[in-house]
Amino acid sequence: MVLAGVNLAPAAQADDFGTDISGTWRVFSNGEWARTNEVLIDQQSVLETWTVNTTCVSPIECYGEVTSSLGWTGSAYLADYWYVEHEVPNWMPCPNGTFATGHQKFILTGWDPAIERTIRRNITTFIGRNVTKSNSGACGVNQPKVIELPVRMEKIS
Repeated sequence: MVLAGVNLAPAAQADDFGTDISGTWRVFSNGEWARTNEVLIDQQSVLETWTVNTTCVSPIECYGEVTSSLGWTGSAYLADYWYVEHEVPNWMPCPNGTFATGHQKFILTGWDPAIERTIRRNITTFIGRNVTKSNSGACGVNQPKVIELPVRMEKIS
């Protein structure tokens, strides 16, 4: 009697396509280089820690949630760049004593400091922009207020 060998394939594992950014990140927004309407302004620098939970269904389609050590939770998604968005209540004071909401968006691209180039997979460092803006018409002003800071994000774990 001859027995044929049986080849067992390894168990299938979920593929994150090298684009899943789940983990803990250190995020630094540099207020020294903040600007509004392309003019440098003085803003406070911000250091925070993010807990990121994302899922990738393809190398170009990822989404998830970010929780910041500053107490906010926002959405994250990949569309050419990584975007993290959330609302900032009472962001801009108005002359009448009320406050307008800000819409904060982080626009991030993978960066390899060793070769000084952008990368798309297995990212441990991001660079980009932290942009917060009000709605047009907020506080009775026809144009939105926009403040932009450079940001760097580094993976902790």
